[in-house]
Amino acid sequence: MRRVAAYAALITLTLTAAPAPAAAHAPAGTDLAARPSPTSAPPALSPLARQLGRQTLPAGDGWASAGPGTTGGSTASADQVHVVTTRAELITALGGDNATNAGNATPKIVYVKGTIDGFEGPDGTLLNCTDLADPGYSLEAYLAAYDPGVWGRVAPSGPIESARVRSVTNQTRHTQINVGANTTIIGLRGARLTGLTLMIDRVSNVIVRNITFDDARDCFPAWSPTDGETGNWNSQYDLVSVRRSENVWIEHNTFTDGDNPDSAQPVHFGRPYQVHDGALDITHTASLVTVAWNRFDGRDKVMLIGSSNTVGPDLGRLNVTLHHNLFDGSLQRLPRVRFGQVDIYNNAYRIAGAGFEYAIGVGVQSAVFAQNNHFTLGAGIAAADLLYDWSGTAITTRGNWVTPAGGLPRPVDLVAAYNAVHDPDLSPDAGWTPTLRHGPVLPAALVPLVVGPLAGADRLPL
Repeated sequence: MRRVAAYAALITLTLTAAPAPAAAHAPAGTDLAARPSPTSAPPALSPLARQLGRQTLPAGDGWASAGPGTTGGSTASADQVHVVTTRAELITALGGDNATNAGNATPKIVYVKGTIDGFEGPDGTLLNCTDLADPGYSLEAYLAAYDPGVWGRVAPSGPIESARVRSVTNQTRHTQINVGANTTIIGLRGARLTGLTLMIDRVSNVIVRNITFDDARDCFPAWSPTDGETGNWNSQYDLVSVRRSENVWIEHNTFTDGDNPDSAQPVHFGRPYQVHDGALDITHTASLVTVAWNRFDGRDKVMLIGSSNTVGPDLGRLNVTLHHNLFDGSLQRLPRVRFGQVDIYNNAYRIAGAGFEYAIGVGVQSAVFAQNNHFTLGAGIAAADLLYDWSGTAITTRGNWVTPAGGLPRPVDLVAAYNAVHDPDLSPDAGWTPTLRHGPVLPAALVPLVVGPLAGADRLPL
């Protein structure tokens, strides 16, 4: 227990220490020497909240520390420090116009207070799916038109499908919140972003911390009759999406479907009506991302790293570090990886529940290094079930442990366990060794004791 206490003390010190803001990622043409030093945030914020708002990613803390590092909005001037409580205030703080906010590279710190709902209308009332639907769309009409028994096993087309696409465009304009470069978004205690997608696309240098992300539901899922043997419903929106961006730090957040879980959705055309996509997807050539100390609760699809098997622009990209995250009761993509060099260490997995598919997906040209993770397995789940071959060839696994249902914790060779049951075999050498790690790598046996209590939102002293 002394070792656990020592590690916890070191981790607490790491979380509360605020490195001095760096000059990296300042907008082009900015004369940092001529700028006034950033002043304190509004007086409603505690000194520690102000300090954490200006905290930068520590040197060596995963892939997001590569290159210029990740400093977010740490150099923000006093007029670019905001506390927001509504959707409208959030959009204003991010630049003023959701359609163009991704192009706003002014350093800014945005504190989220309370719950902000992506379905909030201009007058503050909450919209619903009917409000966002195109006049030509209704679910009842869609189900009647594209029932496979009537329409067949071909992709939907025609007026109702076109109306669904227009409806998706309406929802995207409203519930997708666009983030620009040089931004820190940090939650005060109890902060929650619900019913929205935080979109980080074509930007660099973004920090997102201490927020619960809840129920980014799709009002207008698409029926894909050729997806799998019997077709599937597919949805549009992630809770957080990182695309074509780099130097992004996602830390101490909680990702959940809240009171609208996938398990509660109806069945249409013999398949679950899927209204959620990923929790945190990193795709479309994104790279240099560190995902640390987050909690992923009871979701189906959690994290997709790389969106296509097509060899091309993703080569040399999609480099991501995952450490000290808690995956609790989720079913797949923990993560699923294509192309990237992905470092997965000191994560705690609680694998249970009907519908579990796999933990780590080994995809096309992926190079995953999985070290000192701990997997607690529910009944009927074996170590051989933890990896899945998505046309990959290799994964390095070292120092991982499992606790079988009803059994004692023990070391496990994940590749050997997988290869004993599946063909073709995976190679145990992904061809690289991570070097960007901050602080000690915990023995796998200690990971549940440290990560369980400390991962997720509302663990930072805000």
